[in-house]
Amino acid sequence: MTKLLNIGMVGYGFMARAHSNAWSSVSHFFETGYRPVLKAAAARNASKLRHFADMWGYESVESDWRALIERKDIDAIDICVPNDLHAEIAIAAARAGKMVLTEKPLARTEAEGLPMVEAVEKAGVPNMVWYNYRRVPAVMLIRNLVASGKLGKIFHYRAKFLQDWTISPDVPQGGAATWRLDVDAAGSGVTGDLLAHCLDTAIWINGSIASLSAMTETFIKERKHALTGKAQPVGIDDAAAVLTRFANGSLGTFESTRYARGHKAAYTLEINGEKGSLSWDLHDLNRVQFFDHSVEGQLRGWTNILVTDGDHPYLGKWWVPGLIIGYEHSFTHQVADFLEGLKTGKPAAPSFRDALETNRVCDAIIASGKSGQWVNV
Repeated sequence: MTKLLNIGMVGYGFMARAHSNAWSSVSHFFETGYRPVLKAAAARNASKLRHFADMWGYESVESDWRALIERKDIDAIDICVPNDLHAEIAIAAARAGKMVLTEKPLARTEAEGLPMVEAVEKAGVPNMVWYNYRRVPAVMLIRNLVASGKLGKIFHYRAKFLQDWTISPDVPQGGAATWRLDVDAAGSGVTGDLLAHCLDTAIWINGSIASLSAMTETFIKERKHALTGKAQPVGIDDAAAVLTRFANGSLGTFESTRYARGHKAAYTLEINGEKGSLSWDLHDLNRVQFFDHSVEGQLRGWTNILVTDGDHPYLGKWWVPGLIIGYEHSFTHQVADFLEGLKTGKPAAPSFRDALETNRVCDAIIASGKSGQWVNV
């Protein structure tokens, strides 16, 4: 028998739309034993909240997230607001016995995230952080191939995430649209926003990062604040370049910037092992490039794998082979895994505790960028 799961959404922006789409669509394709219901949404801007709720079919709205948490008809709280608000909402929701999901990163820092972990674990409530790139079928395939030993011993892991939207000095910091440039709201710049995705995927595929050395840079030192109109110092990192040693002995390189003209969301990764290599590009997210060294020399080369077959991760639930899916489906897959975890009792990852490790690495990057020293993670 299918159970209803009433969702309380906090926020109405880009990520709230991505999550709402996932909650709405999952039951049409995945049989998990649960059917999510968009029960209520909460935010401070009444007109924008009402428009969002009407667009996505939420049954009701609340002007305060605290009222949402107090409601007996809400089962799960989904947090889609700036990073500085994650902790208070998540801890309150856990204490109220609600399931808790939060957009990445878990928190601004490891220290801020730890009480969130302790709260959900003490309450015993299901919890998850939305690192959606794990659920791109091609990325899941890469993870499965590495775990199976297809590449043998791993030597190198490299990833980059490049954007270009903050190059103009006229872009403000703070406020609803540009809170990612405000260190008080975001905690960090590209490290917590973009590199966090790369790091989560890397740790998931290749294991923990043991130590690192980072360069960070803030190219525009002062910007006007969107709320006050006053110029003030910029506290976030605009770019980061990181060298890492993984616990398994492999080396890693990570790069992220918002100053790479011509790139809007250029996330790529490559893994090199003793038996072969794998690579992936978000701009062609349904393909995996695979080099298999066991193939005889004359035929040896990179193989282009179109990840659309029914035996590829998640794809058996969608269309016929050859018909591709997109970015939004990664969120649907994450919801499907979360609901499957409720049914089986085996929680879906990344949990709050899993995501705390990524926060720890981000903290180390910021510290190394300031000190110029290697940092043990």
